[in-house]
Amino acid sequence: MSIVEERYSKWLNHENLAPQYKPVLEAMDAEEKNDAFYTTIEFGTAGMRGLLGPGTNRINIHTIRKATQGYANYINENNGGKAGIAIGYDNRHMSKEFAFDCADLLAKNNIKSYVFESLRPTPELSFAVRHLNCFGGIMITASHNPKEYNGYKLYDDKGCQLIPCLASQVIDKVNAIEDELAIDANCTEEQKKLITVIGKDVDEEYYKNVLSIQLNPGVKKDIKIVFSPEHGTANIPVQEVYKRAGYTCIPVVEQCTPDPDFSNTPTPNPEQAGAYELSLKYAKENQADLILVCDPDADRMGVGVLHNGEYVVLTGNQSGSVEIEYICSQLQKQGKMPENPVMFNTVVTSDLGEKVASDYGVSTEKTLTGFKFIGEKVAKYEKTHEKNYVFGYEESYGSLIKPFVRDKDAPQACLMLAEACAFYKEQGKDLVDVLDSLYDRHGTYEESQVALSLAGEAGAKRIKEILATLRKDAPTQIGGTKVVRSEDYKECTIKEGDTVTELTGFTKSDVLKYYLEDGSWIAVRPSGTEPKCKFYYCIKGASKEDAHNKTVHFQKAMDDLIAK
Repeated sequence: MSIVEERYSKWLNHENLAPQYKPVLEAMDAEEKNDAFYTTIEFGTAGMRGLLGPGTNRINIHTIRKATQGYANYINENNGGKAGIAIGYDNRHMSKEFAFDCADLLAKNNIKSYVFESLRPTPELSFAVRHLNCFGGIMITASHNPKEYNGYKLYDDKGCQLIPCLASQVIDKVNAIEDELAIDANCTEEQKKLITVIGKDVDEEYYKNVLSIQLNPGVKKDIKIVFSPEHGTANIPVQEVYKRAGYTCIPVVEQCTPDPDFSNTPTPNPEQAGAYELSLKYAKENQADLILVCDPDADRMGVGVLHNGEYVVLTGNQSGSVEIEYICSQLQKQGKMPENPVMFNTVVTSDLGEKVASDYGVSTEKTLTGFKFIGEKVAKYEKTHEKNYVFGYEESYGSLIKPFVRDKDAPQACLMLAEACAFYKEQGKDLVDVLDSLYDRHGTYEESQVALSLAGEAGAKRIKEILATLRKDAPTQIGGTKVVRSEDYKECTIKEGDTVTELTGFTKSDVLKYYLEDGSWIAVRPSGTEPKCKFYYCIKGASKEDAHNKTVHFQKAMDDLIAK
């Protein structure tokens, strides 16, 4: 009997199998069985994320319990469970059930928990961890993934997702559990008392902190904002913050219901054009100045701007650069720029933001992809006082204005972009005008990301092959342009010509980055949360048209390179 058949048979016949999974298992064909059981869903440094359903390679009550029991073992070994764990969840199928089951299982292990009464943003969970002085946190979410997914993320006592050295300890505890089906969450009535349901009290403190980020609270708020939470958790927080700050917000009503099927949006991912379809309709009807679209767990925010009568959707790199320009210019103007200011972004984030920050005397430190690495840096400097935080962002629409949260925070970003829009409108400019002025000062860039979707066992194998081939036959030129420097974050090497030196300051990660002679760069990495291989392009041109043409050229060159 194959390993797939062994696992399938065990699940199908196990006495503890949750009853809703049995008919699904019985209806599986050979291909579905293989995909559900060929491997065990990985509890990695980003937690778990995957398709919902029965199987060892799926997100379900049993794989969630395995992760939570491993986490409970880690908590009791390191803390005794006294400080408690904050638990949040989004609008997805089974999110609430998973969250309260986690609380029951923690209680069975004599660990306190604080569970939100209903869906809340990921950044508010991060805030709650510190606000309630918890040992850590659990967030049930699949972020921007399609409706078929769910996920599980862990946070440390600083409200930051577990960094690799801590995650590895939890991973060891999780992997030591051999039978996820043997775990139940049946706790006693006395143990049930360890569970506290939280809600408006934490909301209020979070809202106060979000409102504190305003740099020009008295700005004339003569703007219209169309806002969509894409059926997710941003709905109430963003609208409440706008109401208190005095902004006119026009919600996309059809996308304000917490619908796990995302019925009224083609995609809940702000990186994809479909996320803006209904918002664009609302914006045109209302002549809105700004479109803001949040992903379901409200850590990412996409931006559309009315410019010369048309709506322009900005990339995460572009909106991040505009945020940096506004924040830094106002801090400097108001004499509030701290000493030794620092901004954080990632190795796949555009060079433009760094140049903007540098213009204001703000240094930039780069991290690997994953906001936990930025959170780690924030915590470090908060302790040592060597540098002072000004801003942090990723190219994938995630930013953090003030670090009372230690993750990407869309409600903060929504408030800051609204303020920037209102501020520049008083000067007769929109946010695209601001971006164009940054290009004039620092050079024109076109940034893009191409994701090659490769699902299943064959897809995982192909992604590994792509990275392995690029390492074995490292390109010396791409599309006829010389590669002047390459960085390998897995091998921790930098290659410039024939010289190879050590790449330091990063945890090993399967990332390759190629710097080109013309000032552009291209990076390649497998997604940590989806079955995709991602290609990042930061292309510098003499003009927007030139940068775009070069982007198309380099994208084709990379396609040809990996097709060999």
